[in-house]
Amino acid sequence: MSESIRRDEAASPHTAHVRDEIQVESSGHGDMDHEHGDRSLKEEQPSSEASGVKPRENKALEFSNMPAERRDEENPATQSLSSDHGQSQDLLVSEEEASSSTPSFTGLSVDSHSERDDDSAIGDTSVYTTSTSVRSSVFQFIQENGRTYHSYRDGKYYLPNDEREQDRLDLQHHLFLLTLSGELYNAPIKDLPGGLHNVLDIATGTGIWAIDFATEFPSAHVIGTDLSPIQPEFTPANCHFEVDDAEDPWLFPQKFDYIHGRALATCFRSHIPVIQSAFAFLRPGGYLELQDCIVPFRCIDDTIVGTTLERWVELIMAGTAKLGKDWTRVKQYKQYLEEAGFEDVVERKYEWPVGTWAKGKRMKTLGMWYREDLLSGLQGFTVAVLTRALGMSVEEVELLLVGVREDIKSNRIHIYIPVRVVYGRKPH
Repeated sequence: MSESIRRDEAASPHTAHVRDEIQVESSGHGDMDHEHGDRSLKEEQPSSEASGVKPRENKALEFSNMPAERRDEENPATQSLSSDHGQSQDLLVSEEEASSSTPSFTGLSVDSHSERDDDSAIGDTSVYTTSTSVRSSVFQFIQENGRTYHSYRDGKYYLPNDEREQDRLDLQHHLFLLTLSGELYNAPIKDLPGGLHNVLDIATGTGIWAIDFATEFPSAHVIGTDLSPIQPEFTPANCHFEVDDAEDPWLFPQKFDYIHGRALATCFRSHIPVIQSAFAFLRPGGYLELQDCIVPFRCIDDTIVGTTLERWVELIMAGTAKLGKDWTRVKQYKQYLEEAGFEDVVERKYEWPVGTWAKGKRMKTLGMWYREDLLSGLQGFTVAVLTRALGMSVEEVELLLVGVREDIKSNRIHIYIPVRVVYGRKPH
C-alpha cells in the first residue's frame, strides 16, 4: 500500500491531528449544503454553457476579460464562504501555516451530505530550435490506443494532444482562474520598473493562458512554447507560439520580464535546468512564476484505504518513476528557485478536493471542476503510462479504470490534491 496515501498515525502528521481539526457531519445523504438553498451547486458534469468555459475558441475566456467588479461577483473563489458551523473557509493557506511542516486543511471539512452524486499562428518550427528534423515531424502526430500524442521528441510527454485533451486543458485553465480569484498570476508584475514588455509561457498547451495574458497586457509581447503545435490559428497580435523543448538550451535573442509555467510536473525529467534557464533569460528584476499540483493525492482520513483508486495511484507513481518523471518535485519548487539565485521567493498553498465532499460553496465548486478535470484526463495518461512503463495491456488498464472512475465519482473518498504557486524575482 502506498505510504503517500495510507499513513501511520504515530509517524505521520497527516492522520491523527486531522481528525481533531476536521469536523464530520454524520447525518443526511444529500449533496448540497442546505444553507445555500437554490443557489447550491448542483452535482453534474460542467458544460460549456453552464460553466462559461468555451473549449477550442480562439480567444481568451470571457471570464478573465470581465471588469474586476463583475468578476468578483461571479467568481466563487472571491466570495466569503462559511462552513456549516460559520467558520471561514479560506482556500489560501495562511503564511503561518505555510511555514509549518504540519499540513493544513483550512478549506477541507467533510460534508457528509455529499455522498449522493446529484449535487498568433504557429510557424513550421521554433526559430530558435537546433533540431533539423522539426519541419518534417512536428505536425505528424502519433495514434496510440485510440488517442493522439505528439511526435516531436517522441514519448517525452505522455499526455495526449488531441481535441479531448485540449478541452481538458482549457477546463483546467478555468480551474486555476477560480483558484486565483480570476487572476492569471500571483507575482507583482504590474509594479515592474520599466514595465512589462517580453513574456514567456513554458509548456503553453492550447495557449489559452498566453492568449488571456496578451489580451490583458496588449503592450506586452507574449511567446508560448510547447512540444505540440496545437494552439489556435488566430491570436492577439502581441501573442505567438513556437514549437520548442524547454529542457534544451534556450536560444532566445531577448530577455524576459516575466516567465510563467503551469502544470509542469509531468513535463520534465528535472525542473532544475529549466529554472536555471529561466533565471538566465530574465532581465534583472523580472519574475519567474510556477503554478502546479503535488502528486499523489492526500486523504484527510482513511477512506481511500483498500480502494481501486489507491491501487491506481500506486501504479501511476511506479510507472512515472520508471519513465524518469518524479511528480512529487513540485513541493521543492521554492527550494529550486532559491538555489538558482531568485530572491523574495514566495510559495502560496491551495487545495483542490476531488468531488463535492468538502464543506462550503467554494470548495464544492473547485471540487466539481477538479473532478471533471481528472476524469477527462484519466484515460489518456493512464493508458500511456501503464502500457509503456509497466507492460500492462490496454484491456487490463481499461478494466482498472472502471473502478477508478467509480471511486472518483462516489464522493465517499475524501481526497484532495495540494496546489502550489511559487514565484521569485531575479536580483538587480
